[in-house]
Amino acid sequence: MPAYVISEVEMRDLDGFEAYRALAAKTIAQYGGRYLVRGGKAELAEGNLPPKAIVLVEFPSMARLKEWYASPEYAEALKIRADALERRLLFVEGVLPEA
Repeated sequence: MPAYVISEVEMRDLDGFEAYRALAAKTIAQYGGRYLVRGGKAELAEGNLPPKAIVLVEFPSMARLKEWYASPEYAEALKIRADALERRLLFVEGVLPEA
């Protein structure tokens, strides 16, 4: 069953942000993930929080997603992330309702 990373991102530092994106993209592909949405324009339809850039990544399974997140390869990107961007990160299982 697929699993998804949903990230709400706010850039702090352009150079760091670009370095993080490059490293993260490489590791996501290495662990079988693929981008479905990567920073497109977000519009608020309901609620009261301002929209941020949204990133949506699909992995083949929650186990593979967590393997990626804990990997030494992604750890290198995380070192940059703290200064480069602010984010909220969610892991979601791709459960579909029964027909």
